[in-house]
Amino acid sequence: MVDTQVRPSDVTKFPIIQAMLTVPREAFLPSDKAEIAYISEPIDIARDRTVLAARTFAKMVDALNVTNDMLVLDIGCGYGYSAAVLARIAEAVVAVEEEADLAAEAPGILSETGADNVIVHEGPLKDGAPEHGPYDAIILEGGIEELPEGIAAQLKEGGRIACLFVEGRLGTVRIGYKIDGHLNWRYAFNASAPILPGFAQARAFAL
Repeated sequence: MVDTQVRPSDVTKFPIIQAMLTVPREAFLPSDKAEIAYISEPIDIARDRTVLAARTFAKMVDALNVTNDMLVLDIGCGYGYSAAVLARIAEAVVAVEEEADLAAEAPGILSETGADNVIVHEGPLKDGAPEHGPYDAIILEGGIEELPEGIAAQLKEGGRIACLFVEGRLGTVRIGYKIDGHLNWRYAFNASAPILPGFAQARAFAL
């Protein structure tokens, strides 16, 4: 996966490569999905929940420039794969999951794979985890149509957030830099993923 999907996508930072080589992706999937753990597409793990394609996730982490002195908020962690990778790069990770079954299993899998610097927070994804913040970096493990103001408020001044904005069938990853209390967005790359619950744009009612 690293040699065929990550490195060819211009992700070459050693901490990211080493983390993705070390974390067993199949350990964070339902048993019936283990055999497809290293395919190049997002993997469904529950209703409205996926593990991002390795290329997409690696490029998001790369664009965030996560370092070992950072506190990272990982929204939509599922069983914890993304948090386990980030835990090997950052100082600590707060991983948010709203599906009770996933949130209940994630801490055990994370512990078994040596990711002891992760807190799993069960609650609505759109709320984040403000009690543990503010955060140096925030990453969302799925597509969004709009970013709730409450999530942006949890980012430190000078911090960075990676979001995959979905518009129709197109998806664009942008990195938001918090400067003077406001997010300044820069294009990173194109990708696709299902929209996370709570991050769809409100639809106007029409007769």
